[in-house]
Amino acid sequence: MRAQDPRAFTAPTAVSNFLVTMPARSLRLAILAVMLLPTLAASQAVPAPRRDTVPRDTIPRDSLVRDSTAARDSVRRDSLARLAAPRLAMAARVPVVPRPAIVRGLYVNRWAAIGRTVWRLVDVARTTEVNALVIDVKDDRGYLLYRSAVPLAHRIGADTVNPMPAARIHALLDTMRANGIHPIARIVVAKDPILASARRDLAVRTRKDGTPWLDKAGRPWLDPHQRDVWSYAGDLAEEAVKLGFSEVQFDYVRFPDEPSLLRQAAFPLAKGRTRDVVIREQLGYLHDRMRALGVPMAIDVFGLTTTVKGDMTIGQRWEAFADRADVVLPMTYPSHYARGDYGIDRPNARPYEVIDHAMKDAIARNRAVAGAAEIVPWYQDFTLGAPRYGAAQVRAQMQAGYDNGIRSWVLWNASSRYTLAALKKDVEEKNE
Repeated sequence: MRAQDPRAFTAPTAVSNFLVTMPARSLRLAILAVMLLPTLAASQAVPAPRRDTVPRDTIPRDSLVRDSTAARDSVRRDSLARLAAPRLAMAARVPVVPRPAIVRGLYVNRWAAIGRTVWRLVDVARTTEVNALVIDVKDDRGYLLYRSAVPLAHRIGADTVNPMPAARIHALLDTMRANGIHPIARIVVAKDPILASARRDLAVRTRKDGTPWLDKAGRPWLDPHQRDVWSYAGDLAEEAVKLGFSEVQFDYVRFPDEPSLLRQAAFPLAKGRTRDVVIREQLGYLHDRMRALGVPMAIDVFGLTTTVKGDMTIGQRWEAFADRADVVLPMTYPSHYARGDYGIDRPNARPYEVIDHAMKDAIARNRAVAGAAEIVPWYQDFTLGAPRYGAAQVRAQMQAGYDNGIRSWVLWNASSRYTLAALKKDVEEKNE
């Protein structure tokens, strides 16, 4: 797919140029006002719902106007919730923005997206080399970013904890598009305790008595053998694309990584297949669905998959998944490598060397796979052990990628707090 400037799709040119030059806060308010006017007008003819029909946690705290009376708070919550459903139905008209040739992104967790942090990160992308945001649409607890029209999500209540109002998600995505920021939807697949608890038939089960297997945190996982697990992720992805996301990134596309799984769990649907074959087949299913939508499909994989020859017992083997996605993102965080990996005594203290080794191995393995995906590494922008990570450590990882011909990257910080000093202010390559 040839890269194009995403702003070319915000039509007409004069309006697009106006939006791009507006201050971020003014732009957000303008888009939100335009989108709310017709919905508010239509809502005047609709009888107000009962105040007890919308859960208290339906509306994000920072989207409410504080009021001295509980009654007015309740009415506002009901009104915003009523606005959300019809807006989702209009999303099919949003065109897909082509993926930039060079992607440099930041991860945005669900709480950061719901709150004010996402707008600060939009401003970071407008003023630095960053040109993409990877936003949690479904996180690793199973919660969704917004109210969903996917029946299963509705039935299990995955969209009921502080969902982002529909008008706000549209305003966010329109703001990103107007500023040439590539919107990527992150959807966690196998680690979903909400679905695993509600649909125990889809959960990993124990050999002993068939009850759900629990990880060390006491949470159930979904069984990757089950096609319904992947079809749910695919349905959520389709909805996200209709809303305006232009790429889908699937995470936790694997089996649990705990040793107890091998001793305790049973997989009656395996039917002789190895774990890496199961993951390959399920990724192929998702890839076909994303191809039909006309959007790139990305997958997150363990960093060591670039080097380890087997599937690490989680079903991720490079040669088995590399041609089942358009983009592969190995999580090459130096802090996650053990002493002695790559012959490095303290990998966390040698970020350049870790990334250099990992990228060389990934590139070599990609050469042996026809139709292999583009490699876009995750880099570490957080501290886990010594030394404390700052601009020097983040830039060292980037430089190692550049020295291996890999120009794209995404930074990970679980709290979505980034080292701005590590980001260049020039934007020459932003939308090439």
